[in-house]
Amino acid sequence: MNQQTLRQTSIGALGTILGIWAHPDDEAYLSGGLMALAREAGSRVVCVTATRGELGTAEPDRWPPGPLAARRAAELRDCLGILGVTEHHWLGYRDGRCDRVPPSGAIARLGELIDEVRPDTVVTFGPDGNTGHPDHRAVGRWAAAAVSWAAPAGTRLLQTAVTNDWAHRWRPTNQRFGVFMPGFPVTRAESSLALHLVLDPVTLDRKVRALTAQATQTAGLIGAMGADDYAAWVADEAFVEAWPEPDPATCDRCWWNHESASWHCATRR
Repeated sequence: MNQQTLRQTSIGALGTILGIWAHPDDEAYLSGGLMALAREAGSRVVCVTATRGELGTAEPDRWPPGPLAARRAAELRDCLGILGVTEHHWLGYRDGRCDRVPPSGAIARLGELIDEVRPDTVVTFGPDGNTGHPDHRAVGRWAAAAVSWAAPAGTRLLQTAVTNDWAHRWRPTNQRFGVFMPGFPVTRAESSLALHLVLDPVTLDRKVRALTAQATQTAGLIGAMGADDYAAWVADEAFVEAWPEPDPATCDRCWWNHESASWHCATRR
């Protein structure tokens, strides 16, 4: 059975979901199960990818940037097809250079997409970028700013999180494969999560098939880990809610309502 903690909102209640990511495969690793479940629930899911991941290889002689970009674009199309996602947008930035992009331009482009899609929920990286990758961190900053600037009132912003338990369980694997940048991950307690999915076998199988479609990124890892361990490794998806800046009218008895994504006050009824 699919376990979820959302204090306690269903997947369907997330409404239209807009995912904003840095590279092909970010979306599947961090939200593949969420996207599949949302599509099964009849929700609209739109995916945005900042770069084509043309530097994402340990074999640059075999995969120069141009051919790798084309291959990864095709892999992403197949991946999203498996998850049931039919709407995708590229931002067209260079891999490894997102932190050098003028933020105003990237935020404006995302604002235009938010205005077009009118999402109920935006899913993206938090300030830590999940793995600490500079591209991830930059895209997370752009997304948060664009939501603040352009999103309809009540739009939720969910940012990926690494749980304490997952980080402890998979620490040897993460260290072996260099998953995180030095100084990362920043881990979160279960109690801080807005959404935690432990994928049921059917959804997990779909997610693994979607990741397998991105073979330039996953084939070697699956081969090294073994299929069962790899599936267990990607079975969790966790998110925290990005808390908005307090309204000037808030007081020490105000609280943030996750259901309505708005401030409420215990004093003012």
